[in-house]
Amino acid sequence: MFDQILGLPAHPLIIHFAVVLVPLLAAVDVAYALFPRWRAFLAWAVVALSVVAPGAVFMAKESGEHLKQARFASADGSLATKVATHESFANPLLLSALGLGMAGLVLVVATKPSRGSLDDRFGRPVTLALSAVTMVLAAVVGYYCFRAGDSGARAVWGV
Repeated sequence: MFDQILGLPAHPLIIHFAVVLVPLLAAVDVAYALFPRWRAFLAWAVVALSVVAPGAVFMAKESGEHLKQARFASADGSLATKVATHESFANPLLLSALGLGMAGLVLVVATKPSRGSLDDRFGRPVTLALSAVTMVLAAVVGYYCFRAGDSGARAVWGV
């Protein structure tokens, strides 16, 4: 499943989902945390991206492992170092994307008003703490997304 798509290596095709969806998840989560007036409009996007973006990272990671086994198992020297560097960002990106997804989902639940009330479900301090955690995780996800993409491009283009 993660080997090929229509005869082409799957990894270069699948990574584009992660490259688009992960930064979008970070941006939407930060906007949701910072702008309470937009929450009603952004909640559906936070929920959808919180599920889909980590899934895209997982698929990119798995397809990358298949690509490494199929094409770069015997690589040595500079190329092997570049591939290993690129590969080293896969797990941190996946874990941080999962964390950001979960933080976004919890933030949506926490900010949904209780029945018959306009206040946040668990109170303002909890919402502020969750917003802070969400923004920190968004920065971590952005860092790992950039580093994974940059190291992959450097491995491919030999820079």
